[in-house]
Amino acid sequence: MKTTARVVVIGGGVVGCSVAYHLTKLGWADVMLLERSELTSGSTWHAAGGFHTLNGDTNMAALQGYTIRLYRELEEITGMSCGLHHVGGITLADSPERFDMLKAERAKHRYMGLETKVLSPEEIVARTDGLVNTDGILGALYDPLDGHLDPSGTTHAYAKAARMGGAEIVTHCRVLETSPRADGTWDVVTEKGTVHAEHVVNAAGLWAREVAAMAGVYLPLLPMAHQYLVTEDIPEIYERGEEFPHVMDPGGESYLRQEGRGLCIGFYEQKCEPWAVGGTPWEFGHELLNDQFEKIEESVDFAYRRFPVLERAGVKRVIHGPFTFAPDGNPLVGPVPGLRNYWSACAVMAGFSQGGGVGLSLAQWMVEGEPERDVFAMDVARFGRWTTPGYTVPKVIENYQRRFSVSYPNEELPAARPFRSTPVYDIWEELGAVWGAQYGLEVPNYFAQGEEPRFETPSFRRSNAWEAVAREVRAVREGVGINETHNFGKFRVAGPGARAWLDRIMAGRIPGPGRLSLTPMLSEKGRLIGDFTVSCLSEGEFRLTASYGAQDYHLRWFEAHAEPGVIVENISDRVTGFQIAGPKARDVLAAASGADVSNEAFRFLDVKRMTVGMADCVVQRVSYTGDLGYEIFCDPVSQRVLFGYLWQAGKAHGMAPFGMRAMMSLRLDRFFGSWMREYSPDYTPAETGLDRFISWKKDVDFIGRAAAEAERAAPPDRVLAAFVVEAEDADVVAYEPIWLDGRVQGFCTSGGYSHWAAQSVALGFVPRERAADGLEVEIEILGEMRKARLVTDPLFDPEGARFRS
Repeated sequence: MKTTARVVVIGGGVVGCSVAYHLTKLGWADVMLLERSELTSGSTWHAAGGFHTLNGDTNMAALQGYTIRLYRELEEITGMSCGLHHVGGITLADSPERFDMLKAERAKHRYMGLETKVLSPEEIVARTDGLVNTDGILGALYDPLDGHLDPSGTTHAYAKAARMGGAEIVTHCRVLETSPRADGTWDVVTEKGTVHAEHVVNAAGLWAREVAAMAGVYLPLLPMAHQYLVTEDIPEIYERGEEFPHVMDPGGESYLRQEGRGLCIGFYEQKCEPWAVGGTPWEFGHELLNDQFEKIEESVDFAYRRFPVLERAGVKRVIHGPFTFAPDGNPLVGPVPGLRNYWSACAVMAGFSQGGGVGLSLAQWMVEGEPERDVFAMDVARFGRWTTPGYTVPKVIENYQRRFSVSYPNEELPAARPFRSTPVYDIWEELGAVWGAQYGLEVPNYFAQGEEPRFETPSFRRSNAWEAVAREVRAVREGVGINETHNFGKFRVAGPGARAWLDRIMAGRIPGPGRLSLTPMLSEKGRLIGDFTVSCLSEGEFRLTASYGAQDYHLRWFEAHAEPGVIVENISDRVTGFQIAGPKARDVLAAASGADVSNEAFRFLDVKRMTVGMADCVVQRVSYTGDLGYEIFCDPVSQRVLFGYLWQAGKAHGMAPFGMRAMMSLRLDRFFGSWMREYSPDYTPAETGLDRFISWKKDVDFIGRAAAEAERAAPPDRVLAAFVVEAEDADVVAYEPIWLDGRVQGFCTSGGYSHWAAQSVALGFVPRERAADGLEVEIEILGEMRKARLVTDPLFDPEGARFRS
């Protein structure tokens, strides 16, 4: 066994072997994979082996499509069989809500180039020879790419391809320690000796928590016990002449496919069982768990009604084994925040749908500096350092139980909540807050008054919170509204090199003392990785604000580009406060502070240290509502008293609290983009319009400048635009296709209803040469074509006079 390697991959399941293969494919031949037992030990060997493209996140769906297409390539490279069966998949819909979800997914697939199709009950019967009972079924989504494979054969094909690229694979070699050196490299101590590696990849599957703990970090994942059955021979199946398709029956929490001459059926039962909560035993490997029919009795009864042929089939064998979930069901992939050269490829519960995409993305990240597409949905940084086992266990159970549930765009899930909250949580409760959660933190979605609902019904259509949100929007536009600034990510940058460092990190202008600016942050390839407000408190101290949910993602970038003489601190939870917005906001701030906050004394984009009430605050004149507004930041211990002063001053002006639902409506009035919607690593400044905030004149080679300059010289083919939509009871959410000249030529990034303008609004990408005021298109919303018109003038305050005056 070698004693040095560029990369050590820990774990020989399908994911670890995929990572090793993709690293060699991209040119890193000096790769060593260490497996404590045999390849496929843990979860891989007993997996059902199904694969599919359906995923609510379009980038995850694309990576699943890549994974599926990769298998033929693996077979050609290695000469080994993956045991592929492309039989197609049918996902059933037994309710209007589930049918809406499938139609929304079909719409996304149109612009992704996936050839899925909505089926009628009659077409389901025809494709399954009547073996599916369609009573109560409204329709289904058919995907021709769905199928299944041989888990062991596929994993060994990845491994052989990796070896052919130069990788060394060592089995029966358990890792005992991972110790970082001062230069960022690692000593990986094993039963067979120590390997000095530049990079370490944790692909340890069931043992990922234990391996992470060796490096001093906690990864939020948990094994769940999963059970599926294989039947004896069924004549109706093996006499069909062609293989039976996959059928996913979300209403019955089951998936079914052909296995030899019979059927394989698995369940995501409500009576589920977390496994090895306290840690995975090192001696566990190719064992199965004891059968537990009592867990799945209700699911089996339902399956017999949906697939009557099962009642006449005996059970040949039961497979009951563990596999890992993260709290939201997506993988944990990427550089682990707080560590150098330590990478995660864990919690890939759908390894044969996602393993290839995970391996590709991680290899690109390691070799090229960033993956080719936005993978935030599986980025390990999406869970901050606040996560604990006490949070992970109930969230994983919830996710497992909801594996086949309808996922609504406005849904708020209850497990492990409330967990994190601000000092004014009880004040908001008394004012009628209806809560959402962001990055583990409780955030008011809206405030219910009188008979307004204290629970927002999940829906693909306009919800029962409609009137409450409209009332809050009017309160802001006509008077003054208040909400918190807790859901901003906040960073303090200080030191003698702070300005020069920010000039290199940010593409935009870095302001002088007492001022703020808006700036994109770019990757080396010129993609958007941040949308920041930079505030200069003094020549040696700056404050950055951005998305609260991206704070670990951003801190990881800052730490990777750290320089002497610059201090960067994540102060997201050490600074809180309030935003006040609306035409009466200035009057409220003046009364609460006693200061001169006239337009001459406190200009738009000014930043001031002020005493508001009794609290020392930093106040910024800027607002995401597009209205006159101020962001007022203070220490959390002062927040309650600050609220009291602002609330008292606001009474004379009808101050009302407003939540995130109203905020999202207000920002649409001005066509303001949102992080991870309009602005994400999938897009560039010139595509989104953020290039107007790039400081082309500054004499600094900021990160991503070369790529941005190239795009400036040759503008990209697509551009972000705003549309008013002739919608009825459903608005754009995201990824709906935009039809132009009878074909899909764009897609939506987000949308909603402007309560102030009384119009449905969508933001999305269209061909640059067609993006002119008045362009007429159609947007497909829940399977219906809706007329839409491109507009260039904002729906509120088109000249921007209100927030500048």
